Amino acid sequence: MNPQQPSDPSAQLRDIKPLLEIPDNSFYVYWGLIGFFVLLGLGILFFVVKKFWENRKINLAKEYLGRLKQIDWTDSKHAAYEATKYARLLATDERRKELFSQLEPMLEKYKYKKMVNDVDQDTLNQFHLFVRITDESI
Repeated sequence: MNPQQPSDPSAQLRDIKPLLEIPDNSFYVYWGLIGFFVLLGLGILFFVVKKFWENRKINLAKEYLGRLKQIDWTDSKHAAYEATKYARLLATDERRKELFSQLEPMLEKYKYKKMVNDVDQDTLNQFHLFVRITDESI
């Protein structure tokens, strides 16, 4: 045997150090990215639903206004009920609320009686003013 070569192969390896532990944050990064994209998706979904809801309200207001314009005033009792119903639904801002508060008592005298007269001109004028103001604001 050669004196320079030791018989034990592990005797040559003198500076072996223990394995280093490498920090692995990939698990947290993975779930963090998934959480981020879920929150991003929920945020986008919220704004899309909100936009559709706002458009639905506008479409409902246009539908109510169309029904107000189609009221047949020959049957004054039914017309008073219908005008009150749709005008109340459209009275959302201050100006329309005030006009509706003036119109409602005028329509009350045509509602709760068995026989009612034709609608007077003042009530019709107030109603048409409400419809015109509502049409301008929608």
